[in-house]
Amino acid sequence: WDEFLERKQQLKRILEGWAAAYDDVRDIVPPPPRPEEVLLTEPEFLKAVDAHTQLLLKELPVEAGTWQPENDPSSPAAAPEKFTRGDPDSSSTSQPTAREFVLLSQLPPKFHGGLKVLIEDLRARVAKRETVIFTVPKGGKADRLREILAEYGVPFETAVEGSSDAGTAVRTTRPPAPSPPRPDGIAQEAGEGVTGQPESTAAVTIATGEIEEGVVFPEPGFVLLSESELFGRFDWGPRGRREKAGISSFISSLSDLKVGDYVVHIEHGISLYQGLRQLEVDGRQRDFMLLTYQDDAKLYVPLERLDLVEKYRSSGDGAKPQLDRLGGATWERTKTRVKRALRDMAQELLGLYAERKMHGGSATSADSPWQKEFEDAFEFEETPDQLTALEEIRRDLENTEPMDRLLCGDVGYGKTELAMRAAFKVVQDSRQVALLAPTTVLAFQHFATFCRRMAPFPVRVEMLSRFRSAAEQKKIVAETEAGKVDILIGTHRLLSQDVRFRDLGLLVIDEEQRFGVASKEKLKKIKAGVDVLTLSATPIPRTLHMSLGGLRDLSVIETPPRGRLAIQTTVAPFNQALIQSAILQEMERHGQVYFVHNRVESIFNLASLIQRLVPTARLGVAHGQMGERELEKAMLKFMQGEYDVLASTALIENGLDIPRANTIIVNHAERFGLADLYQLRGRVGRSNRRAYAYFLIPAEEALTPTAKRRLAALKEFSDLGAGFRLAALDLELRGAGNLLGAEQHGHVNAIGIDLYLKMLDETVAELRGAPRQPEVHTTLNLGLDIKIPDDYIGDENQRLRMYKRISSLSTPEARADLEAELTDRYGPIPPSVSNLLDYALLKSAAEKLLIQSIERKAGEVWMRFHDQAPVDPARLTEFVKRHREARIRPDGVVRYSL
Repeated sequence: WDEFLERKQQLKRILEGWAAAYDDVRDIVPPPPRPEEVLLTEPEFLKAVDAHTQLLLKELPVEAGTWQPENDPSSPAAAPEKFTRGDPDSSSTSQPTAREFVLLSQLPPKFHGGLKVLIEDLRARVAKRETVIFTVPKGGKADRLREILAEYGVPFETAVEGSSDAGTAVRTTRPPAPSPPRPDGIAQEAGEGVTGQPESTAAVTIATGEIEEGVVFPEPGFVLLSESELFGRFDWGPRGRREKAGISSFISSLSDLKVGDYVVHIEHGISLYQGLRQLEVDGRQRDFMLLTYQDDAKLYVPLERLDLVEKYRSSGDGAKPQLDRLGGATWERTKTRVKRALRDMAQELLGLYAERKMHGGSATSADSPWQKEFEDAFEFEETPDQLTALEEIRRDLENTEPMDRLLCGDVGYGKTELAMRAAFKVVQDSRQVALLAPTTVLAFQHFATFCRRMAPFPVRVEMLSRFRSAAEQKKIVAETEAGKVDILIGTHRLLSQDVRFRDLGLLVIDEEQRFGVASKEKLKKIKAGVDVLTLSATPIPRTLHMSLGGLRDLSVIETPPRGRLAIQTTVAPFNQALIQSAILQEMERHGQVYFVHNRVESIFNLASLIQRLVPTARLGVAHGQMGERELEKAMLKFMQGEYDVLASTALIENGLDIPRANTIIVNHAERFGLADLYQLRGRVGRSNRRAYAYFLIPAEEALTPTAKRRLAALKEFSDLGAGFRLAALDLELRGAGNLLGAEQHGHVNAIGIDLYLKMLDETVAELRGAPRQPEVHTTLNLGLDIKIPDDYIGDENQRLRMYKRISSLSTPEARADLEAELTDRYGPIPPSVSNLLDYALLKSAAEKLLIQSIERKAGEVWMRFHDQAPVDPARLTEFVKRHREARIRPDGVVRYSL
């Protein structure tokens, strides 16, 4: 939908466009009518609209409240008004008499064909009296779903088109009497499907239809599921035929492409998408994508060649790219520059990898009784993901090859505990451990945690950071070199030349992407012969790791600790009543509050405002420009519960773990990136108490579209483990930039993330020894009807996505799977779609053989080969003998009659 404010801007642009169009023709004789003579003016139009009931949809629900300017926190505070949430009668900012309703939505669960999970989820929802509607196409999937529900004893209704007043009749299907227990472990619920069951309306309904994706509305208990949640969006073919997931799983499908979006054409560069067009070619109607370049140059791309087009996505900063000149040389120069940089980076990575392999490492001993005692002292129950990751780390440490593992997990999901277990295991072999943290505060937090967990054992833990005096640092450095320090925790100070270890066995790096280039260069030297464990709460695209050829091993923790509750997120204008209410509510349950204000110059003014609003609160202030001792003292007091509220800058963003702190208020949230907001919100909700996050913004009208999307995403993804779904929006791109470094960041923006990852994949393959082939995009002109008719797939976005998928076919098995899927979803395929599938396979085969074009001309076929095509002269001679009319031209063209 269009937001209300965006609609007003659209109306203004339309009126300005009409006025400009009139100016172009006003001098014609006879003069044309003026726009206001035949069209409503803006006030007339708005008045006409106001006479009707309107439904205004907003992506970001902003709590009602009065915004106070940031620069006026020192003015006398007015008596705060009571802040009420969720009142349907509260006034809307856009229309004073409007009633505002907030309907929270969540992403639907994904089952991917897993029957056990599906049935258990359905039973749980039915027990909670939720309404579940499955929307699936007519045909095989609807029949299969009915069979599954009947087989497992789940009552359901089928919505059938009929002659009732509403146009649709509902037929209730009762499952048969319970069958014997099934071998797959899914038990029949007692009483389900029994004839004597009391008559009631089933909570599960199967309807036929096409929706892109399902949705969950938690408050009314309404769940809408599409076929993509049930069976997965792409992999519906036989299990044995599925291709290994690769870089394509990260490439955009074009399903969300809108007119005006930037796209990347592999041969011609960055352009604007202007929609689909039908043109007549050789007497046949064909579908084309219209792209515009610099100077409004137009390019019509046949939809069967969508393998050449990707949606432009940058590294998440929202910068608009520059359009390329159609037919110019700049795009080729850009690609060459990026390819050179990619090759340099990949060579460096592969060199480091080979050096580590050659250098070898030391295998740690098997677990000792002390290791078991240390692990048993963990006060929480490990999650399945933690146990899996722990086993992978243990296996790496006990191997002679050096470990290089990335441990990726949501904030508060127990990455530090696994790092401590790995460190303890290495220390028992009389080897040292270094833990590198990006900030002083995080290093201090790790130091406190390690000291507490290691206290019962003879392990010495020390810290190097600006919280230590020069004399203390000198002593710690000397004792580390002498081997008297077992575990050394610190910031980039650990990378100084004077810091040397007697026998370093394990390097733990927390949030590596936050270190600068110089620090990373020093890290590479340290890494050569030691085991390395990197911790990250910023989701980094797994496909990027695939494209790097598995140079680093990856462990992911996605399951939340037992008893953990989701964080309740509120977006609201700056409101003194809200601030007072949030702090008092947290203090009443003996908790603590973070107040984040990322401006050092005004943080004390804001702190004084908080003190006036809540006089009983014990308040501390922390920011990066404070002296070391003063900052350490403030942080310690908050950690030990001596402060109720900590007003701080974003320095608390990383790793601070205080279970009693369960409310965070972020001022001017629109100034933060999505990853930063996500990290800040992760400072709370680290216990079994409900946590609250309040993101304060100026007036909603002042928000940029990007800021609005960020805040809406955070509000939607408040549930546990949401970090890896947020990745799909912004963090995955940010993660790519973080992993690759600042230099590569510019290259990503130059060509878009999708093409960048494709080129990275090819570069690594070449450096690993794969033969280097020239880039050939075969042109086929065979005079066949190759299109997806509008009456076969009616929705334009679905048709576009299907063209994109067909254009990427490369094997007969993939073609058979896609044909089966099309038949299942849309019915028997028309001849033109069958031709399109064959066309895609022929194109793929021709590109592998380096055939530049295949054309059909007056009963002949002309094939033009690339000059590096791997043509076997003997077989070519044999072909010419068999086809007497065949001719080979000097320019690499083979002609033969049909």
